[in-house]
Amino acid sequence: MSGTKNSIKSAGKAPPDLGTRVIKVGDLGGLNEPYIPAHESPLELTTRVLIVGIVLGVLMTAANAYLGLYAGMTVSASIPAAVMSMIILRTLFKDVSILENNAVQTMASAGESLAAGVIFTVPALLVMNIWTNIQWLETLIIATLGGLLGTMFTIALRRLFIVEEALPYPEGVACREVLVAGEEGGDGALAILYALAIGGLYGLMVKGFEITHHTVEGAVSFVSTRLYAGMDLSVALLSVGYIVGIRIASFIFFGGVLGFGILVPMYGLIYGWPASGTMVESFYAIWEGQVRYVGVGAMVVGGIYTLWSMRKTIITGLSKAFVKTDDNDAVLARTEQDIPMNRVFAVCAVLVVLTFFFYWWATESFVLALAGALFLAFVAFFFAAVAGYIAGVVGSSNSPVSGMTIATLLFTVGLVYVVGDVFLGMAKQDLMYATLLIAAIVASSAAIAGDVMQDLKTGHMLGATPKRQQVAEIVGVLTGAVVIGPVLSLLHDAFQISSTACSQTNARLIASEGPNSANLYDCSDALFAPQAELIGAIVQGAFGGDLNLQMVILGAAIAIGLIRLQMPVMSVAIGIYLPLGLSAPIMLGGIISHVLLRSAHLRVDGVLRKQPSEKAVKAAKEVESRGVLIGAGFIAGESIMGVFIAVLIVAKKDLHEIFGIGTLNNFLSLAFFAWFVGVFIWLASRALPKGGSLAGDAVMVSAEAFRNMVDAFQPNKDHERER
Repeated sequence: MSGTKNSIKSAGKAPPDLGTRVIKVGDLGGLNEPYIPAHESPLELTTRVLIVGIVLGVLMTAANAYLGLYAGMTVSASIPAAVMSMIILRTLFKDVSILENNAVQTMASAGESLAAGVIFTVPALLVMNIWTNIQWLETLIIATLGGLLGTMFTIALRRLFIVEEALPYPEGVACREVLVAGEEGGDGALAILYALAIGGLYGLMVKGFEITHHTVEGAVSFVSTRLYAGMDLSVALLSVGYIVGIRIASFIFFGGVLGFGILVPMYGLIYGWPASGTMVESFYAIWEGQVRYVGVGAMVVGGIYTLWSMRKTIITGLSKAFVKTDDNDAVLARTEQDIPMNRVFAVCAVLVVLTFFFYWWATESFVLALAGALFLAFVAFFFAAVAGYIAGVVGSSNSPVSGMTIATLLFTVGLVYVVGDVFLGMAKQDLMYATLLIAAIVASSAAIAGDVMQDLKTGHMLGATPKRQQVAEIVGVLTGAVVIGPVLSLLHDAFQISSTACSQTNARLIASEGPNSANLYDCSDALFAPQAELIGAIVQGAFGGDLNLQMVILGAAIAIGLIRLQMPVMSVAIGIYLPLGLSAPIMLGGIISHVLLRSAHLRVDGVLRKQPSEKAVKAAKEVESRGVLIGAGFIAGESIMGVFIAVLIVAKKDLHEIFGIGTLNNFLSLAFFAWFVGVFIWLASRALPKGGSLAGDAVMVSAEAFRNMVDAFQPNKDHERER
């Protein structure tokens, strides 16, 4: 696997004279080679694409807005949208191109990602009792400004992350495999259909009928403290781990172990455990209230360091991009033509000016509006870049948008406190409102950035025209921005967004209509909106003197230590911020990937060499491609089923209650998941060279890994060998 990724990365280096040389298809290797050559010009952004993309965008935005408020997470819409696009377009038309399907999934997924940024911040205004209902106009403005800013900044960074850095973007790769398999048919299409059906079946059983636990976890007392173990039983996360590989997966898992396995028990040992709840609940209570902020601090420092270490590349890339004009497009290949950067930066400038006027109108403070707009211009670019990078590592579904939102809040609180409180003496309510307005736009920008970069990765591998796909992104963002306000308003009127907001609504109804009002809500039916509750608590705590800066500083210190050790700080920071249960299946997928690829090397070369032969590398590439295809199907199946179940929930159809199916215990839930893991391994291993047994190969690969680990702790021994 390392050989494959290294070849992709080296092939993705920008040519020395980018402005005058045509980029050829042959310059790229592996999955980075465009599926549609640059000299071909198939249909791409057509009228039927716009219509289908907008319709799917509306559906995805609505479904994921509810899912995010209900469960605190959204599903990536790229792969489900790609599958639905192929079904709809190929049913209605015969001359559909793969690039048309790609444009549809681009538009549909944009609205879903924008929804994530909005639902994590805007509902906090209800939690803090600043709004009594969702304000459509303000929500539209926030979503539009944030979404377009994130899209523009990402366009400027496309070449850096996708071509030069060649980040893996696992969900982008998976989406490419889905589209190509649907285009070519044959064995690839059959494999993706099998995997799609299996992934969908698993998602239906676990999330729909709830026949197993979604997460298996437990905690025990140990030497005056407690230990935790758990795993999220998701075949989609398993597939993500396979696609990103063992190295990235292991660092994410290390971050999870550092957070849940070390920091939480240390905090509980020193300060005591919560008195109420189970031991597992006590772990989550400390993690959510304390350790999660360590991940936030580490991500902030990691993001700054990442951009600083890449500063020369960023400056060079942006300077070259800025001087491009329409005349340069005639020189560049079709597959390398972005929207001209002078126009991109002009749009960014206009958006910042419009943001200034919006802040001025909303806060009625010229000085704070000016400071907020200038702050936004820098911070939004920073977090858009960080979000684009993180999506390239773990995929947009697992990109911690809420963590970046919290980091944004911390910066914003400092700005608003200095300008609004110290210099202007604004009221506390106005300070909190201004903080949320600024943070909401930045969060929307970060949320859309990861998805845009992932979609552009898919387009890059397919051979799409970047500027046409970027136009599709803009259409998708505007669609989501128009839809999200009414959707949130509908959900708030139907269920109430968060129990805190529900209690405040009932208090107002009692005050105006009396305690026997027929309009009172049952707050047990309220949506959870965990991020909105957390963000509301942070903002209120910040201006009430109760901000958890100690843990943020600890996270920053850990990040500095990781940088000194030359470890990938962002991957570890993501692991600290995410629950350990989410990291476990990613790690398992990475292990499976490593075993299968090294098994291919072993069967071809007869031994495990540090530098496998060309024939062995080629065999491993075939195994990798097969596994990515199967993983793409698993991700698509579980994601589509997640959207379907979200629609059922909105329609108040609970399959678990309707059919009265019981839930298996933890052991049987693990066994059920293990069976699907076995199916994944069996399907992916079909591409292995003949000869040998997978169990025997696994033993030899494990022994090799153990020897490498021992050697890593013996630098003197390595030195003697080199001599």
